[in-house]
Amino acid sequence: MRIALAQIDSTVADFDGNRARVLEAYRRASIEGADLVVTPELVLCGYPPLDLLERTDFVLASEASLRVLASSIDGPPLIVGGIRCDRSSAPPLRNTAFLLQGSTIVAHHDKRLLPTYDVFDEGRYFAPGSESTVWEIGGVRVGVAICEELWDPDHRLYTIDPVVDLRALGVDLVVCPSASPYHAGKQAFRRGLFTRQAERLGAPIVVVNQVGANTELIFDGGSQVVTTKGVVRELPMFEEALELIDPLLAWGATTVESSEAAEADEVAAALVLGIRGYFGKCGIPSAWVGLSGGIDSALVAALAADALGPENVHGVAMPSRYSSQGSLDDAQLLAETLGIHYSVIPMEPAHAGLRSAIEVGHGAPPSGLADENLQARIRGTLLMTLSNQHGGAVLATGNKSEIGVGYCTLYGDMCGALAPIGDVTKGGVYRLARGERYASRIPESTMVKPPSAELRPDQLDTDSLPDYEVLDPVLTGFIEERKGVEELVAEGHARAVVEPVVGRILFHEYKRAQAAPILRVSPCAFGIGRRVPLARGR
Repeated sequence: MRIALAQIDSTVADFDGNRARVLEAYRRASIEGADLVVTPELVLCGYPPLDLLERTDFVLASEASLRVLASSIDGPPLIVGGIRCDRSSAPPLRNTAFLLQGSTIVAHHDKRLLPTYDVFDEGRYFAPGSESTVWEIGGVRVGVAICEELWDPDHRLYTIDPVVDLRALGVDLVVCPSASPYHAGKQAFRRGLFTRQAERLGAPIVVVNQVGANTELIFDGGSQVVTTKGVVRELPMFEEALELIDPLLAWGATTVESSEAAEADEVAAALVLGIRGYFGKCGIPSAWVGLSGGIDSALVAALAADALGPENVHGVAMPSRYSSQGSLDDAQLLAETLGIHYSVIPMEPAHAGLRSAIEVGHGAPPSGLADENLQARIRGTLLMTLSNQHGGAVLATGNKSEIGVGYCTLYGDMCGALAPIGDVTKGGVYRLARGERYASRIPESTMVKPPSAELRPDQLDTDSLPDYEVLDPVLTGFIEERKGVEELVAEGHARAVVEPVVGRILFHEYKRAQAAPILRVSPCAFGIGRRVPLARGR
């Protein structure tokens, strides 16, 4: 049985566009001789649809799109993900894989395991299916398991085990429509997981994963055909793809090599896809980036140039009385190297005017941190005004280390429609910048200079923060690994570092609640999937 894996980039609520993508892949697969075509989970409505599922018009449009698609199927059978309305259940919706053939909806399978952890909230919207499903297609017994149904081999989250049920029903292979979002290291985890599940099933697994980006979530594709010997075929990551393979004739696992450099470039590719998806699906034509001459804004500008094309990226330097000539030179060199638009708007007139106005009203101009934040907010205002005047949207340039401990300014450097590197630690920023993709495009002088906000004389980040080599592991341990203060201290981190860092993380939740959406590339990003009350005790 030649199965076509149709790795598709769908957009939430774009029913016509999603259906057209499915049909295009289906017709290509038909021409190439597919016996079965499989698409990702909820491909017709896009994933995740969130509270749109509570709108009647959204559900009706999804059902209508499925009927139109079914009427167009005149070749091999198609498995397509969509919404099924079942008014006998509560809630009345199901996350469903439909089997279409001969212009008819032949059968369906309702997802049995509905994740309600991390970035998922499917139990809020869907009722679970009641049984596992096996369809006989061309004489082959094809089991169906939607994403999460293959995700819990150790029974950590569910008492139901669809793999046991499918094996008892007798399957020759299992197809798995999926919408599994990306984070660094996720694909390696999937390889091991699906190999183990194939061993438990005693049958191959065909995983067809969504690709593309929807708001904060990046879907990496990387669809797989897995046998009891391991992964035998893996589709490209971060791009749409269509491939035909017979899993019943596929033997011998492939070898996948990895390195720190390859992992850095993988994360960079994910962020490029995330920016492109956000801007494209929101209809935003161009990006504005404040260029400080530092590493964070340089990386964001480089990612944006790759995602949107350099002609659609505007870099703006906004020097203050404290900016060095070296930083201005680095910003200009970066813009020239990337081929993006570049302009300089000195912020000193606005800074002086606002200081004077505050002095008139309150007897003294702002000083210290208040004056530093005033400068950051002037820069945010300039960028937002430029995007209002000329179109496009601002990209915030803060990294996870800064955002984590509140070393950022509300309505200043946190301004923007999207924060591309808000889930990348400072150390991660340097690894991405020194990766193969960007090492030749970001000036070496930017890479080697000590990080500084340049908002007061001779300022360095280390005046306010531990060295990032010390800070990042503590932040990662607390946020991504959910470790407490005592656990971190027991691991060898100095209490004098851990307690202030954790205190800053907790105190600055209110800032992150107002931050731009952050692209998720770690197991736990600020924003989606992390729910922390703002008003609380420790």
